[in-house]
Amino acid sequence: MRYHDDEWGRPVADDRGLYERITLEAFQSGLSWLTILRKREGFRAAFAGFDFDAVARFGDADVERLMGDASIVRNRAKIEAAIANAKATAEMAAAGESLAALVWAHAPGDGAAPRSMDDLASITDESKALAKELKRRGFRFVGPTTAYAAMEACGIVNDHLADCVVRDEVERERQAALTTMP
Repeated sequence: MRYHDDEWGRPVADDRGLYERITLEAFQSGLSWLTILRKREGFRAAFAGFDFDAVARFGDADVERLMGDASIVRNRAKIEAAIANAKATAEMAAAGESLAALVWAHAPGDGAAPRSMDDLASITDESKALAKELKRRGFRFVGPTTAYAAMEACGIVNDHLADCVVRDEVERERQAALTTMP
């Protein structure tokens, strides 16, 4: 409940924060979100606080270390993707580009607030385009569904239901973030 009320859907506009959310969403694929939340501090410790420059330097020994770390989800493909995604994020930063600006550029236009769970999408044209662009830049394990989940988590879309107690506050924050993104 605390994650829903205080974090999910709140705008994340920095590269480290976006890298963290994309990583966690990729690890969540096929698992319960509660599993990821319970292991979140383990992920933070294992992945250098999601400092993408540090993770980009991880090598084979780090992959093996992470495969033995019970505080995270031990899935080799997801671990290797997290490292590849850190490298892609670091390459963008070195080229003067921002992961946050790229992700926020895929924000959809304003739509009606979902009224029920049946109104929620899992893939949109924007998430398809974002996934395609991330893959073009070397990101892995970020298909349209994972991209959309990250867009929800980072406030790029507001999928709090119309009668949710935090929806209006989250929408105000989202609109403010949209005006400050390049």
